Amino acid sequence: MSAVNSFDSIDTLSVAGAEYQVFRIDTVEGYQTLPFSLKVLLENLLRTEDGANVTADQIRALGSWDPAAEPDTEIQFTPARVVMQDFTGVPCIVDLATMREAVAALGGDPNKINPLAPAELVIDHSVIADLFGTADALERNVEIEYERNGERYQFLRWGQTAFDDFKVVPPGTGIVHQVNIEHLAKVTYTREVGGVLRAYPDTCVGTDSHTTMVNGLGVLGWGVGGIEAEAAMLGQPVSMLIPKVVGFKLTGAIPTGVTATDVVLTITEMLRKHGVVGKFVEFYGAGVAAVPLANRATIGNMSPEFGSTAAMFPIDDVTLDYLRLTGRSEAQVALVEAYSKLQSLWHDPAVEPRFSEYLELDLSTVVPSIAGPKRPQDRIELSVAKSAFEAALPAYATTASTPVPVTVGGEQFTLDNGAVTIAAITSCTNTSNPSVMLAAGLLARNAAQKGLKAKPWVKTTLAPGSKVVTDYYEKAGLTDDLEALGFYTVGYGCTTCIGNSGPLADEISTAINEHDLAVTAVLSGNRNFEGRINPDVKMNYLASPPLVIAYALAGSMNFDFEADALGTDRDGNDVYLRDIWPDAAEVQATIDSSIDTGMFDHQYASVFEGDERWRSLPTPDG
Repeated sequence: MSAVNSFDSIDTLSVAGAEYQVFRIDTVEGYQTLPFSLKVLLENLLRTEDGANVTADQIRALGSWDPAAEPDTEIQFTPARVVMQDFTGVPCIVDLATMREAVAALGGDPNKINPLAPAELVIDHSVIADLFGTADALERNVEIEYERNGERYQFLRWGQTAFDDFKVVPPGTGIVHQVNIEHLAKVTYTREVGGVLRAYPDTCVGTDSHTTMVNGLGVLGWGVGGIEAEAAMLGQPVSMLIPKVVGFKLTGAIPTGVTATDVVLTITEMLRKHGVVGKFVEFYGAGVAAVPLANRATIGNMSPEFGSTAAMFPIDDVTLDYLRLTGRSEAQVALVEAYSKLQSLWHDPAVEPRFSEYLELDLSTVVPSIAGPKRPQDRIELSVAKSAFEAALPAYATTASTPVPVTVGGEQFTLDNGAVTIAAITSCTNTSNPSVMLAAGLLARNAAQKGLKAKPWVKTTLAPGSKVVTDYYEKAGLTDDLEALGFYTVGYGCTTCIGNSGPLADEISTAINEHDLAVTAVLSGNRNFEGRINPDVKMNYLASPPLVIAYALAGSMNFDFEADALGTDRDGNDVYLRDIWPDAAEVQATIDSSIDTGMFDHQYASVFEGDERWRSLPTPDG
C-alpha cells in the first residue's frame, strides 16, 4: 500500500478475469486538461505519495499546473524500470557487484543486494562494421566483437544470472530502443506490491539519450546519466521540476514520395528553431491517428536532436495494433486499453489539453530532405542538396576539386571532394521503421534490375535494429537485391551513428589524408557531428534509408538527383532516381504482405538466452 493516500485515489480495475489495484487521477482537480505526459506524472505521484518526498501539495500543484508559469515546483518521479546499453550499463552492474562483496565481507547476505526497479540491459554498442560487402561480414564482425569484449560479456552474463529483476539481451539481437518498443515496453506495467497486483503506466529512464524512442508508444521515458540510472535502479526517484509542455499539432497526411525520415528532419528543424530544451513536447490533434506507430517512434527517437526531454504520443488504437503486431498477449493489450481509458490516457482529439506553447505542422507540406553536413537540425531540401553541398564545401576543403587516382583490389577510380565513402543504413531512428526499410529494399531491387551498382569507393553497410528486419527482407525477397548493391548485413546494433563505422580501405584512407579531401558519409542515423562518424570523413549527412542507397549509386554529394543520371541500364539508357523510386502503394503492399506477428514471436521468444556463443561463455559463479 502507498504510505499516504490523501486523495482517496485507490480503486480496483477488472480486466480479462484479473483484478488490479490502480491509483485514479480523476480524484485530483484539474486532471482533465493536463497534457498526456503530466497525467502520467500525476499518477506517479499519487502512487508514491509518502508525505515526505512526495506530498499532497505537490500533487495539487501538478493538477492545477499553470502552463504559462516558469517551472518552479519540484517533484519526485519514480520510473517503473531502467533501460541500459552495454557501455553505460556496465558500471551500474559493477557497483551492485561491489555492494554484494561489501555486504558479504560484513557477514550479511549478498543475495539481498538487487535492483529495486526492474532493469534491462541490451548489448548493442560494441559491434563495429570492420567487414562489409561480403556474405560473411556479419559472422566475422560478431566474432571480432566477442574477441574484443569477451571479459565484459562474461561479467554481464554473470550479472544476468546473479541478480533478480535484471535482464540482459545478448549481443547480435538489435538496438536497445528498437528492442524496447518491439518487446520490453509494456505501456501498462503490472507488479505485485504487498501481495496486491498493481497496474500503472509503464515509464522508464535509460542510459542512452535516444530512450525517448519509446515515447512513440505512449511510454514516458528519457535518457539520464549513469549515476541517475543507478539511483533509479536502487529505488531512488528522479528529482525534476514540473516542465513546460509544448503542444505540437499534426494535421494532413504525408505526400507520396516523402518518408518518415523527411518528416522527422522537418520536425527537428522546427523544434530546434522554437527552443525546447528542458521541456516536454507532445503531439496532438486529428492528424495523430494518421501517424503509424513506427513513424511516431522515429519522431520520439529524435527528441535529443531537437533538445526536448521527451517527445510524447498518446495511446490510441494505433498503439494497440502495434502491440498486437509485435506479439504482446491479448490480455496485455486488453489491459492497456482498459487502463488507458480509465485514466484519461486514451487519445481524444476532441479534448485540447492546456499547453505552454503551440506549434503546428501540416504533414502534406513536407518534402524529401537530408540534413548536414554536421548538425541534425540543418535540414536541406533534396532538390537543392547539390548547391548546399557546394556552399558548405569551402569550410572543409582548400580547393573545390582535387581528383586523386586510387586503386583498390585491382579496381581504379578517382576520388574527389564530396565523394560518398560511407553509405550506412543504420541507427535506431530508422531501422525500426518498415516503411523506410522496405522502401530501401524496393529501391535496391529496381536499381539491381537496371544493372546499377554502388560506386567502388563507397563502404556500404546495413545494420538493422532487430532481426525482424532481416525476416521481412527475406519474406519480401529483397535480401539478394540489397546484397547485389553491396548492402550486406554487418551487425545488429548501433554502428555508424556512434562512430562504429569501421575503417575505410587503406588506399582510400591514405588518399583522403595525403590530399586533405573533404569526403562524405550518408547515413540513416540521428547524429552527424563532425568527426563522429569516421576519423577520415569530415562531412556527414542524415538521410532516409532509400536515399542512403541512392547516394551509394551516385557516389558523390556533388550530385543533383533531378538532373544527373545515376548510371545507365543494360541497353545504355540513362537511369534517374525517379525511374527507380518505389511507389508508395507498393511499399505499403509489401509491408502488408511481408510482416507478421509470427516474426516477432519467433525472434523474441528466447531473446534473453542468446546464441551458442553467448551461452557457452565461461561464467564465474558466486
